[in-house]
Amino acid sequence: MQGTDLDLLIATAKASGEIARGFVDVAPKVWEKGGGAGPVTEADLAVNELMASDLQTARPDYGWLSEETEDDMARLERQRQFIVDPIDGTRAFIDGSRDWAHALAVLEDGLVTCAVVYLPMRDLMYTASHGGGAFLNGEPIKVSQKTDLDGATVLSNKASFADEIWAAGAPPIGVTRKFRSSLAYRLSLAAQGRFDAMMIIRPSWEWDIAAGALIVAEAGGDVTDQTGAPLRFNNPHPQVNGVVAGSPITSKLRDAFATSTVEARLPNT
Repeated sequence: MQGTDLDLLIATAKASGEIARGFVDVAPKVWEKGGGAGPVTEADLAVNELMASDLQTARPDYGWLSEETEDDMARLERQRQFIVDPIDGTRAFIDGSRDWAHALAVLEDGLVTCAVVYLPMRDLMYTASHGGGAFLNGEPIKVSQKTDLDGATVLSNKASFADEIWAAGAPPIGVTRKFRSSLAYRLSLAAQGRFDAMMIIRPSWEWDIAAGALIVAEAGGDVTDQTGAPLRFNNPHPQVNGVVAGSPITSKLRDAFATSTVEARLPNT
């Protein structure tokens, strides 16, 4: 397949959407992965097969990291990698929600160079390339410019705003319970300015985060782990230390957050 890496990701996302939509009304088979890793459906596996074939055939020198493929540590020896989540938000997919996504990214030396988050049931195509801006269905998007935590809207889960895990109690955020199963979609909504920020305060898998992180950054947003450190990907253990992303309020969210109590008190996000 010819064209840029971003062209390749867009074409593969569209083809993945066609496959996934074919399972929407037929009650796909579902299995539990074990170890608390959650469910996987035959749709996830079918999309993963398509992505692996199309992307690796087009760029055979790139490494590969996918939620639905056994990790091959040879990826660490490659300069560039694909990192994908065939269906981000599998539980939403199983439940008949429209809020699941295909998340695809290309990495170079641990940094994301281009990314796509595609919601086929909503026909939403978020795209970004390093230095090239972020777009929704071809139109530029920008993060919110909110600077005050008071009344800010943050995408997370209810447990993330329990008073006991914040140094001085939960901040005065107006909407604290807005939730989307797909982390890639949460990041994209923050990039679009629909919400002022999103946050995840548990270690998070790279395939859930990489594509959306670039989209937020290219939309003018701030993206770090929960401590304020920059995100780097293609780690031997492919997780990052949570994510705080979006408008200028992100630094205030990080400052207000008491990290020492997280592991003891929070379920997986």
